Amino acid sequence: MGALDYLANFCAVTSTRKRRKPMQTVEIKVKMDCDGCERRVKHAVNSMKGVKQVEVNRKQSRVTVSGYVDPNKVLKRVKSTGKRAEFWPYIPYNLVSYPYATQAYDKRAPAGYVRNVVQALPTPNATDELITSFFSDDNPNACSIM
Repeated sequence: MGALDYLANFCAVTSTRKRRKPMQTVEIKVKMDCDGCERRVKHAVNSMKGVKQVEVNRKQSRVTVSGYVDPNKVLKRVKSTGKRAEFWPYIPYNLVSYPYATQAYDKRAPAGYVRNVVQALPTPNATDELITSFFSDDNPNACSIM
C-alpha cells in the first residue's frame, strides 16, 4: 500500500445519505363530523415530509395517504389533531370466504366492507353447509333431486 493509497482513504467521500422510504399507501379510519375536522386532518397529514397525495372520504371516515411515509408516523400525526384514529380495519366483503362470521361482520363498516379478521371456516359436517351445498352447482347429484 503506497502513500497515495493511504492518503486517498482520508480524502474519500463516503455517502452518508439515508435510504428513502418505499412508496406506499396508508389507510386510516378517522371519525370526522364536519368540514373543519376534514380540513384539520388533511392539513396535518399534507404538511408531513414525503406525502404525495391525501384523499379524505368523510362518508366512510377514511383518510388515504400516498407517499414516502412511515405508517405509524402518519397515524400519530392524525391522532395529534385530537381525533380518534386507527389503521383501516376493513376489506371488501367479496375477498372474504365467509363474510358473515360473527368476528368479521360489523354494523359500523361501510357498505361492501367487513372487518379484516382471520377467517374461521365452518366445520365440513355443519348442517347449514350441507343444505346449501345440496343445491349447489358444484354438487354433481344436485339435478337428480329435481
